[in-house]
Amino acid sequence: MRKVKAIIFDVDGTLYEQSRLRSKMLVDLLAYYALRPWRLQEMRILQRFRAEREKRPGAIGPDLENEQYKWCADKGRFPVQKVKQVVNRWMFTHPNQYLLNCVYPGTHSFFKAIREHGLKIGIYSDYKAHDKLVAMNLAADIVVSSTDPEIDQLKPAPTGLLHIANALGLAPEECLFIGDRQELDGLCAERAGMPYLIVDKQPFSSFTFYQHLEQRLNATLASTTL
Repeated sequence: MRKVKAIIFDVDGTLYEQSRLRSKMLVDLLAYYALRPWRLQEMRILQRFRAEREKRPGAIGPDLENEQYKWCADKGRFPVQKVKQVVNRWMFTHPNQYLLNCVYPGTHSFFKAIREHGLKIGIYSDYKAHDKLVAMNLAADIVVSSTDPEIDQLKPAPTGLLHIANALGLAPEECLFIGDRQELDGLCAERAGMPYLIVDKQPFSSFTFYQHLEQRLNATLASTTL
């Protein structure tokens, strides 16, 4: 912690509990499509979009932002514009109303402590994250997605983390990356030469990961001023 000058966060599953959000979204999806059974193929589009991305760890562009929708188009079975419309609605827009209530306990306090100690905050997600951060009432110095044109590569490629470190004027070893998946976030950090932590798997009601991390941060930095 004494060497850390910036903390970089993944988003989904790291800043908020995904299962909590998915429970809320399942209710909304079932209610919506129960009244519109002729549009049920849209749920298949959502499933396929996730599945196709999961099959391509480390995928590289060019134009990865648009390419990801083509993966789901299934050789023209689903028009690309239709895929974009459905994904943007149900993955990038509609869920945001629930995010604040799904943020892990202690997250806002930890962000505040990071600021008070003069450290930088970065965000690196495989998905677009700006609107999610606004919905969670969280702010960062830099927000980067794997599909940004200057990155164009999915985790566990280290491109995004190295880009953030460089943009902040820091060496990778001066940053700490916090994620929730060892096979993506952990490996991504290892390839970038960056220290990292994987979020503890704790029930939402007893989640203390960020509280303990804040205590550790405060204690470590306080000792350096003595």
